[in-house]
Amino acid sequence: MGQKQQHNTDPNIEPKKRRRVGFSAEDDGVEAKHCIRIFLVSKKEEFLAPESSAIEPVDLNAFFGDDGKIYGYEGLKINIWVSSISFRAYADITFQSSSDRGKGITDLKVALQNIFAETLVESKDEFIQTFITDKDFIRTTISSGKVLQQKVFNGQISDSNTDADSVTSKVEVVVRMVVGSMATGHLYSRLIPLVLLLVDGSSPIDVTDPHWELYLVTQNETDQQGETQCRLIGFAAIYRFYHYPGGTRLRLSQILVLPHYQHKGYGRYILEVLNDVAVSENVFDITIEEPLDNLQHIRTCLDIPRLLCCEPIQQSVKAAVSLLKQGRLSKKTNRPRLMPPPSAIEYARKTLKINRKQFLQCWEVLLYLGLNPVEKHMDNFLSVICNRIKYEILGKDSGTSGKQLIDVPTEFSEEMSFVMFKSGVNEDNAVQVDDSQPNQEEQLQKLVQERVKEIQSIAEKVSLHRKSADVAVN
Repeated sequence: MGQKQQHNTDPNIEPKKRRRVGFSAEDDGVEAKHCIRIFLVSKKEEFLAPESSAIEPVDLNAFFGDDGKIYGYEGLKINIWVSSISFRAYADITFQSSSDRGKGITDLKVALQNIFAETLVESKDEFIQTFITDKDFIRTTISSGKVLQQKVFNGQISDSNTDADSVTSKVEVVVRMVVGSMATGHLYSRLIPLVLLLVDGSSPIDVTDPHWELYLVTQNETDQQGETQCRLIGFAAIYRFYHYPGGTRLRLSQILVLPHYQHKGYGRYILEVLNDVAVSENVFDITIEEPLDNLQHIRTCLDIPRLLCCEPIQQSVKAAVSLLKQGRLSKKTNRPRLMPPPSAIEYARKTLKINRKQFLQCWEVLLYLGLNPVEKHMDNFLSVICNRIKYEILGKDSGTSGKQLIDVPTEFSEEMSFVMFKSGVNEDNAVQVDDSQPNQEEQLQKLVQERVKEIQSIAEKVSLHRKSADVAVN
């Protein structure tokens, strides 16, 4: 019989510790936007005190895998400096520890090179040195371009990049460069990181295609010592399409004003230059590739005064406004959309190079400005906006002809077959608002309110601009 073990009751004897085995916690990763900061600096002093020069990229996560996360690091911090003089970049990467916890270790060097490519320098000292070695980079590069416009300002200038006491004058220059040249390709290759970081949904243009053109706004600043420095303010990338039989069409693909110069009118200035080029060179028209709301807003604010100066356009607006002032359109069976006549659309394209889509954006603003006082006829204006939006959503407007879907006998599957025809002017409308969606009318009214708010904002800015222009002339 085995002897029964006795428990040790001596309190002075430390019990033997058991060894525990477990799994390390799964790596949740860190989003790129939470650990990366980017600074745009123009001199050594800003590099040493970067907080005032931080910029907000559009989407850093897009450069790091499908989920936008960085894996394998604890306490990761990445500070990246980009020079607005040479457009070189330097990255400072620090972290407490790194280990593979099931999802690998993100290769940060490769990830950053995918954004900054050859602009990324190896050391801090090399980056600081570029403020001296590349101080004439912009001036030298644009020397082969064609100067389109030039503005000279005298007196002391104060902005986020210059000291008020150090600058006595500045010259703003717009230069056009054809992308097929070596100098233009070299410049754009340095700008690609900022394009990727600051232009939503952008991708690099083909620097070997001579149909691309860069329009660059630069600023020459002269300090009290007589030294002049050329700085890039912003640029636009334009593609020239062939238009039969022997013309061209301009399409704006990218436009960027550097963060320190934003909200100062330079975006509008670039668009003005492009409009002048389109008119002076008699291109077919000018379009913008997928414009964001703020760019579309600026563009419309710029085009409205141009259209107001065209007598044929104003005659078309007056005719439409007179109809808006006749009774209540909401009570009529056939509510007009008051579209502009084709002759007005064609006149705007030929004289101002405003394409049809953009002219229709401006048309409703022109009607709003023509209703004076607008409050008296606001119900009719809302009816026109509502009818136009409903037409775009449903494919037709209420009370007029449009597409109809009808049941017809068929030997094929009914779910896979349909017949569609366009009804005459006096025929009944077979397409109605779906009653099964109770919030459809609410959604429609929301779209109408948003559009009217946008129209009012543009009209207000245009009116203020015209008043200020009249004061300046008088």
